[in-house]
Amino acid sequence: MSKGRFIAFEGGEGMGKSTQARLLADMLREQGREVVLTREPGGTPGAEAIRALLLAPPGDGWTLEAEALLFAAARADHVARRIRPALDRGAWVLCDRFLDSSRAYQGIAGGLGDEGVRALHAIGSAGLLPDLTIVIDAPAAAAAERLVQRDGDCSDAIGGRAAEYHARVNASFLEFARSEPERFAVVDGAGSIDEVHRRVVAAAARLLAVPR
Repeated sequence: MSKGRFIAFEGGEGMGKSTQARLLADMLREQGREVVLTREPGGTPGAEAIRALLLAPPGDGWTLEAEALLFAAARADHVARRIRPALDRGAWVLCDRFLDSSRAYQGIAGGLGDEGVRALHAIGSAGLLPDLTIVIDAPAAAAAERLVQRDGDCSDAIGGRAAEYHARVNASFLEFARSEPERFAVVDGAGSIDEVHRRVVAAAARLLAVPR
């Protein structure tokens, strides 16, 4: 049995990650590969329950520390119950967000620190990393238009944060890619959905050459 492959899609709000993850999953399935398309926070019943708490928090919301712990808890369940079993049986896992979102949102933009987020990941998910992390980077105007189409006037607790916060998030993803070029690929998110999809396929070419 061939080893499974793990690709995460990252980027700020409105970059088109979910769409591109779905298109790549469809392509891989057409090639006869088993694909698990999932998301974070979420992907298992427990993690989806935590997602609801994070995106629509009760009362005055979560402290930064509590938020980071909840994301790490959701990821730990997701990894143990869905991602690792799929990889162990040779499936391809495509995930809309993973560890690097916590690094960007809570660690850098939120001020918790990268080391703290990585430490939680080491404890909760044994430090699992994707084989490839695709960062989609679209112009701010294009991302804003996609958000309006997706959410209208309604934003969740994290998406609705200040523009300065999201600017730090976007910059963080690009800095991660510069620091770890062997794991990351930055894809230009401008243009049509099909144009971006072709760039994603090109970015994933080294993994796509792996036999079924």
